Amino acid sequence: MSARQDAMRATEAQGALLAAVGLLAACGAVAVFSATAPLAMDQTVPPHFLRHAAALTIGGFVAFAASRLPLATLRTLSLPLYALSLIALAATLGVGRTAGGAQRWLAIPGMGLSFQPAELVKLTTVLAVAFTLSRKDGRAEVTGRQLLTALGLAILPASLCLLQPDLGSAVILCVLAGGLLFVAGARVSHLALPALCSVAGLGIYVALRPYALRRWVGFLDPWSRASTEGFQLVQSFVAFGRGGVTGVGVGDGRQKLFYLPEAHNDFILSVVAEETGLIGVVFILGAFAALLVAGVRIAIGSKDRFALLLGTGATMLLTLPAALNAAVVMGCLPTKGLTLPFLSYGRTSLLVSCLAVGLLIAVARPIAERRRR
Repeated sequence: MSARQDAMRATEAQGALLAAVGLLAACGAVAVFSATAPLAMDQTVPPHFLRHAAALTIGGFVAFAASRLPLATLRTLSLPLYALSLIALAATLGVGRTAGGAQRWLAIPGMGLSFQPAELVKLTTVLAVAFTLSRKDGRAEVTGRQLLTALGLAILPASLCLLQPDLGSAVILCVLAGGLLFVAGARVSHLALPALCSVAGLGIYVALRPYALRRWVGFLDPWSRASTEGFQLVQSFVAFGRGGVTGVGVGDGRQKLFYLPEAHNDFILSVVAEETGLIGVVFILGAFAALLVAGVRIAIGSKDRFALLLGTGATMLLTLPAALNAAVVMGCLPTKGLTLPFLSYGRTSLLVSCLAVGLLIAVARPIAERRRR
């Protein structure tokens, strides 16, 4: 394939990526407005929507700035950014704000705002692991030292997340590292033992944490515990059932009226399902599928190993939580507290998602620029 063909494909992938993200962001704005309207009391515009719109606007500038960064600069910044985000994550255990039984937020002094370091550390872990697994000599295999280092880069923040507790982020971090190792050329046999240890650790964690065990119990038999552990999942089922094929209409959903907990966060896809039906859910999941295809095309089109791994990691960071979130609200997985990128209300998650998009464009830009030479 010629350099010109590579450039054309990179340009097309960039266009598809931006189109998918634009559609998801627009749908997210509508969904957040609808889901938070009952919380607005007598206000015409829900405050949550205003904050979401402000974060989305800032995210657009963040994505543009990130897209202009040279790959060499990203390599240089990868480990320092990882270290800073790790320090912030550790700080939540001492001075973090607690909400919903978890200590996950750090206050920004003098601004009255807070952010979740766990969201940021996912992206910096991708950068750090991509840097670790990129090799200057061009060899495809992953050395034992690289394997252990990459696993350590993910296990350390994952352990801090479990202490908050935040099982969902810990799972995402481990899967991101495993996915990057696989793409980098690690043997499946070498990944089997860490995977088995992770599954065993997950079982022990659930057994020792009463709240996690209740989530599993509610997941396995939600209807018999519809008023306790299974309440949230049952209400999500009701939302999907009421929506049918075409939905009850945007803004006319009932489950968001204090029946469905976290309607504007983890379970916003249930609101979409009730108000726009199967058509709306398929549209949202289709946009994420398009984002996945575009991200993969950008990653594999790069001739640089670091760019390949960074593009892969950024794509996983945007689509893996979406798949897990959809599985949770549909009753295929127990609840984990994961947001739906671009749709759920959550300013840190939204900004990090925009940053990941910017990094994907930064990976594609050098390839696309060949077309203009």
